[in-house]
Amino acid sequence: MQQLTEQVALVTGAGRGIGRSIALALAGEGARVALVARTEAQLHAVQAEIEARGGQALSLPADVSDEAAVKALVRAAVQKFGRLDIVVNNAAIGVFGPLAETRADDWDRVMAVNVRGPFLLCREAIPYLKQQPRSFIINMNSVVGVKGYVNQALYGASKHALLGLTKVLAKEVQADGIRVHAICPGGVDTEFIGDARPDLDRSLLMQADEIADAVLFLVTRRGNAVIDEIHLHRAASTPWA
Repeated sequence: MQQLTEQVALVTGAGRGIGRSIALALAGEGARVALVARTEAQLHAVQAEIEARGGQALSLPADVSDEAAVKALVRAAVQKFGRLDIVVNNAAIGVFGPLAETRADDWDRVMAVNVRGPFLLCREAIPYLKQQPRSFIINMNSVVGVKGYVNQALYGASKHALLGLTKVLAKEVQADGIRVHAICPGGVDTEFIGDARPDLDRSLLMQADEIADAVLFLVTRRGNAVIDEIHLHRAASTPWA
């Protein structure tokens, strides 16, 4: 039996990588999925995959750092599907290199997508999420959000900021029945990792489907136990490091 039948999920960065896997996994459990990313062709490809498997999806090309665009996409998702139960803030970009060689406009661009985007989407989604007896916000963070890595000052700062936002938001909306979670994975085999960690052996990286499994675990749990934060690391990396 599908565990998310009739529910509606909105996933950013859904055109490829982790976002695509999350969207497919949610749809596989019966959720109707609003797909958000900047590249329209990628979204339509994921939508076609979902529909070919009997699911429902809606492609919403948008820049998540654009306030007007975020307001419009949330309205469009609710207008299409009638409700909103799950929001996954997955869209992110990175600029990597020594801090001393980093431009201010790179800082602004990373913060706009990785922090401003989730802030805008959470703010616009909360009134609809409140209408459900239990709903979810999942912010895809990173191991970089809890540790520091050389040449990742911008990305690390954005993910630390997102984790702080997540902690505060979880307390603010707890009484409304909205559960707010952070998932902090290490190296995942996506296009993104090639820029961030070219030194890693890609055969040892986690797969995007494994991160999607963690999302499903959170949104299908029953009972009173709540998991605030999930950390995932490669089997080859040092435990508890």
